[in-house]
Amino acid sequence: MALAISGNKVLAEAFGPSEGTGRLAKQVALVALGVVFLALMSKIRVPFWPVPLTMQTFATLVVAAAFGARLGAATLLAWLALGASGAAVFTGDAAGLTYFAGPTGGYLVGFAFAGALVGWLAERGWSRSVAGMVGALLLGNVIIYAFGLPWMAYLFAAEQGMDWVLQYGVTNFLLGDAAKLALAAVLLPTIWKVSGK
Repeated sequence: MALAISGNKVLAEAFGPSEGTGRLAKQVALVALGVVFLALMSKIRVPFWPVPLTMQTFATLVVAAAFGARLGAATLLAWLALGASGAAVFTGDAAGLTYFAGPTGGYLVGFAFAGALVGWLAERGWSRSVAGMVGALLLGNVIIYAFGLPWMAYLFAAEQGMDWVLQYGVTNFLLGDAAKLALAAVLLPTIWKVSGK
């Protein structure tokens, strides 16, 4: 059985089987673990309204950077599909397709696209340094807001105004996002360094 070697591009490839059924089994296990991680991090929240501050962004970007574009996107899509089917994997106990029609719907969709981008950048070595991770995570956050903010505007701008949308859709989250970004930016390069890969 061939094992992954140090030339692998993302952490998911650096450990365990690198081909055949062993690799497939590893990938299935990683998707399952990633979904559990995303669900658990979704439950850590500061109850802002209409969109809570959660650890979902942190989990999304870490999973993407560790797994790469394809496996990361598969994990995020599996998590979103579970939530859409009614499993309580998002913040709070609400789930189902109607959850996507609420204020967090745009952000949830943005997670999948941000994950694909961050995973793609990780495959190009961005997850191996703090500076690279900061860049990847900043771009990932931009993507998340690019989907979340227009949906918030659609739901609330006519009644509340765009200043309100910007405050409750972006500004309230900037400090928390900076803390999550800093944690994720240090975490993956540290794992790479400790692993010797």
